[in-house]
Amino acid sequence: MLNLHRYVALTFDCYGTLIDWEQGIAGFIAPFARAQGHDWSEAHILEAFGDLEHREQERDPAAPYPLILERTFLALCDRLGLRRDVEAAKAFAASVGDWPPFSDTAPAMAQFRDRFVVGILSNVDDASLARSIAAIGTEPDFTVTAERVRSYKPAPAHFEAARAILAERGITPERWLHIAQSMFHDIAPARRLQIPCCWVNRRARRPGQGATPPAHVVPDYTVSSLAELAALARLQAD
Repeated sequence: MLNLHRYVALTFDCYGTLIDWEQGIAGFIAPFARAQGHDWSEAHILEAFGDLEHREQERDPAAPYPLILERTFLALCDRLGLRRDVEAAKAFAASVGDWPPFSDTAPAMAQFRDRFVVGILSNVDDASLARSIAAIGTEPDFTVTAERVRSYKPAPAHFEAARAILAERGITPERWLHIAQSMFHDIAPARRLQIPCCWVNRRARRPGQGATPPAHVVPDYTVSSLAELAALARLQAD
């Protein structure tokens, strides 16, 4: 059972864990496809997106995230048989800050911020993440972005940067819990680096693998939502 008394610091993936990026992605691409006579399922759109986005990040890890999204959108058009639209690609890239937080994110993050050192490790640029943090309403103690480390998870640079930041605060890796929805981007590298990790199973009972490539790894802990994690933290507060 997860004992939060063991941990001083919590770090979170943002998109997929705090922010409902799949709603943001499908909410933009599905209407674009329907306008061209293609009624692709959400599961099909998200799976194609996850594959193509990772290819772009792996091919050019120093590229800014908005450029990754533009390229992914255009590659997705090719794969789904849609007309390429450069202006739509730019609009999609600019939409990240409009993607909504999950309903349990804001109260959970406010609660965690009162008790733990809180960080966000995100595969986006600083400006997009700042808009999402404003939507969540709680400033973390620190952030690590792809823009700053010039790399995309599941590469280890985000985790190495977070480890250095926490070490400056006197926090060792065994006192740090990383929390994320993506097995591929977060749980797998955390396990490789021996960082305790908690999987948030946001996609329970939904079809398909979602907007991330598959990964077969066993997390240290599993919760179904941030609300469940927050309730556990309250129960263990004393």
